[in-house]
Amino acid sequence: AEMTHLQAGLSPETIEKARLELNENPDILHQDIQQVRDMIITRPDIGFLRTDDAFILRFLRARKFHQTEAFRLLAQYFQYRQLNLDMFKNFKADDPGIKRALTDGFPGVLENRDHCGRKILLLFAANWDQSRNSFIDILRAILLSLEVLIEDQELQINGFILIIDWSNFSFKQASKLTPSILKLAIEGLQDSFPARFGGVHFVNQPWYIHALYTLIKPFLKDKTRKRIFLHGNNLNSLHQLIHPECLPSEFGGTLPPYDMGTWARTLLGPDYSDENEYTHTSYNAMHVKHASSNLEREASPKPMKRSQSVVEAGTLKHEDQGENDNTQPLLALD
Repeated sequence: AEMTHLQAGLSPETIEKARLELNENPDILHQDIQQVRDMIITRPDIGFLRTDDAFILRFLRARKFHQTEAFRLLAQYFQYRQLNLDMFKNFKADDPGIKRALTDGFPGVLENRDHCGRKILLLFAANWDQSRNSFIDILRAILLSLEVLIEDQELQINGFILIIDWSNFSFKQASKLTPSILKLAIEGLQDSFPARFGGVHFVNQPWYIHALYTLIKPFLKDKTRKRIFLHGNNLNSLHQLIHPECLPSEFGGTLPPYDMGTWARTLLGPDYSDENEYTHTSYNAMHVKHASSNLEREASPKPMKRSQSVVEAGTLKHEDQGENDNTQPLLALD
């Protein structure tokens, strides 16, 4: 019972659920965590920047206390961050790109959970203004949001649901979704993050999103594939899996329409719309102390005071060149 402080704040129901579904045993939690920690020496190529009990526990929960799998996920988590340094260089809510994505509703996060205690994330694809938000910044905003949400132990155990509404998402917008950036997203979410995804629901997807989905299928694990539901415009099949009481009216639910600023305000504080400096930096510390010395020059980007518009113009320029580098767009436009 000495270890129960790691489960502090969990309801008895959740502790029981963790025991039944995740093989979580309070009596040997410490040993389980230590056995994962002991594997770290097998990967000297990776900088494990955080190894405390609470942190390692997330990875055990995400892999049902299978220690080898949990360690593999922990290693992937830091390796993904090392291989994609620029994505995590200023990994906080007030980074201009992340902030713009959050303000535009990427991702939306519902306040209430579903009937299984899972947090519901929403993406309204049509709201993606490609002149404002690069796909990478949207991905960064989603990963940062998950990073904040996964602090909640109940969510480590209950997990997440993702609903993507593709209505009014144009062919032109879709043609920007190249295999390389989709693969980056799948690696970041499926293979490198300690979250349990109970379901990914596509709603109102046009034929070209269906085509895209078949192209990315090879990157998906069987387990992930079984959890992706393509509902089309059949909201009844969505409601069988997520009760209407938990959904906003856009998805035929009984809740009011989703207000795009909800989650941005939560992360950025009430004055999220002005261009001040923000103090939400707690997630930055562990990403910038890079492990190996050859990364040192990346570690402390010089703070630059630039007007917002210059920053935006700058990011746009290099995005258009960089993002489609040596990657054919999936859907060639004649």
